Amino acid sequence: MPISRREFLTTAGKSALAAYPAMMALGLLKTAPAHAFELSGSGNNKRIIILGAGLAGMTAAYELSKLGYQCTILEARNRAGGRCWSVRKGATLQEQGQPLQTAAFDNGLYFNAGPSRIPHHHALTLHYCRELGVPLQVYNNVNEAAYYFSEGKGPLSNKKIRIREIHNDVRGYITEMLAKAIDQHQVDAALSKEDAAKIIEYLRAEGGLNIDKLYKASSRRGYIEPAGAGEQAGKIADPYRLTDIISSGLMDPDFYNVAEYTYELQMTMFQAVGGMDRISAALEKKVAPFIQFGCEVSAIHNQADGVKITYRDKSGEKQLNGDLCICTIPLPVLSNIDHNFSSDVSRAIDYVPYMVTGKMGLQFKRRFWEEDEGIYGGITHTNNELTQIFYPSNDYLGRKGILLGYYNFNETAAKVSALTYQQRQQLALEKGAMIHPQYTKEFETGFSVSWHKTPYSMGGWALYDSESRQTLYKALLMPDKQVYFAGEHMTYLNAWMAGAFESARSVVAAVHARVTDQRLSYPQTH
Repeated sequence: MPISRREFLTTAGKSALAAYPAMMALGLLKTAPAHAFELSGSGNNKRIIILGAGLAGMTAAYELSKLGYQCTILEARNRAGGRCWSVRKGATLQEQGQPLQTAAFDNGLYFNAGPSRIPHHHALTLHYCRELGVPLQVYNNVNEAAYYFSEGKGPLSNKKIRIREIHNDVRGYITEMLAKAIDQHQVDAALSKEDAAKIIEYLRAEGGLNIDKLYKASSRRGYIEPAGAGEQAGKIADPYRLTDIISSGLMDPDFYNVAEYTYELQMTMFQAVGGMDRISAALEKKVAPFIQFGCEVSAIHNQADGVKITYRDKSGEKQLNGDLCICTIPLPVLSNIDHNFSSDVSRAIDYVPYMVTGKMGLQFKRRFWEEDEGIYGGITHTNNELTQIFYPSNDYLGRKGILLGYYNFNETAAKVSALTYQQRQQLALEKGAMIHPQYTKEFETGFSVSWHKTPYSMGGWALYDSESRQTLYKALLMPDKQVYFAGEHMTYLNAWMAGAFESARSVVAAVHARVTDQRLSYPQTH
């Protein structure tokens, strides 16, 4: 018998894999807009050499091949995807100054060492997931049930405190002060009596203030005894004192509401079902005949009528000539490759810094964060070397799982990356056990990645300030004779897969305009 849409979605919704594509198929979710990319004209077998089989390089080859170009991708690694990498059983990494590391995770378990989230407004990323047949599921980036943990000497230091408790207490106290100030005419603003009354009413609702405009704890911040049947009304804890919150460092920058307020991190967010490398793997299938793995580029030279690339593979040094080149090599790596670029381009390559950052995946025997603490996805924030602990947004209620044991940046990441693999793991376990004592009993294996020490990456993503955007960045936007530059570092979407996709399309449009003598431009949005 036919079933209704509601019945179908109720059944499909039991699977995170099925619900999203099912709603798309029924037209219940609006398709993500992406710029039409229907370029006219033929590439006439022009030879395009693409350096790097990351998302930008493979996307460029994918789109150029549709237009009749002859593409060759030289990739130094023995895998595609670049920084879009999900670490699984058997994955290997040898960082600078470190021995070879091999992942020993169980089959089916993984962690995303590179990008792990897709914002809902990154339309082009969603477009390629749809076009390539990569299913998505919701990524839970914001979870009020996760923790803040502040090492220090304050009354609330060295305790794991639910994010919802701090958020609601701070919001309550701040709105109480604002409401009192407005009510007592202590705010220098041109407010009518009616306007002031409306603002006070808003502040009371926002902060959970009582009729006297005082902040008292409510169910917003959770229960110490949950509500239930019969006479079980639930018990609410007293709020933390504002002075204790401040003196314990819980209003320091480590605990700002980054995820709620940052545009790129606002919900809804998505992830590829089964790991973000499903996206790069789907692209790789489209361009597999063009990729040559294990080819480390040593020189890029513009010629009078083309480009010459020198590289080394397992059989020795070789050269490859092409009409044009698209270089997606990260700038810290490109800086050590011989070239004959202009002085402005060469300076930009040498001086654009990249983020120092690292991640560690930790596999546990059971998902204690769910079973014991009711945490399903989201992030715990700390002010110590861990910086952040990420909880997986997949396989809920499964038997085992992998936490992101730390995700750190800048000086903290540099300090941790200086340790051996084993020392990093020990640090993650010791600091993590201060929040989750279950670490000690449940831990099985781990794997760490320091991107700034990873060959062929040498950093997490490009960093620009307002000055370098006007100088270094602009020097790379234009081609240097026959060489074009692409990658997240060639956009304002640094650190996001959208940057790679947008940059690839932009460069493809520029190359095709040049070859076919058309006036083409690619819209700069995401």
